[in-house]
Amino acid sequence: MKSYYVYILKCADLSYYTGMTSDLEKRLTQHQEGKTFDGYTVTRRPVQLIWHVTCNDPNDAIRLEKQIKGWSRKKKEALINGDFKKLVTYSKNYTEYGKAE
Repeated sequence: MKSYYVYILKCADLSYYTGMTSDLEKRLTQHQEGKTFDGYTVTRRPVQLIWHVTCNDPNDAIRLEKQIKGWSRKKKEALINGDFKKLVTYSKNYTEYGKAE
């Protein structure tokens, strides 16, 4: 069974990049080497893998990637830190908690 990975990178400018791949190691190398010249991370290297999850269904991985890309920075940080209480809080009240401080 093939695996698919949804991942979050921390970029040199402290921004986050969320992606999806079927070969995590290869994709991380591509990000580090700037293989995509017009990609988000090419001018924000080096990057650091700070979170990932494995999916068995590519459709699940695509849905999760799109979902996380739509999240606020705080909500992504709650996921990265495994703080599921904050993750739920930020999900319930975007107006109050979704804005950057």
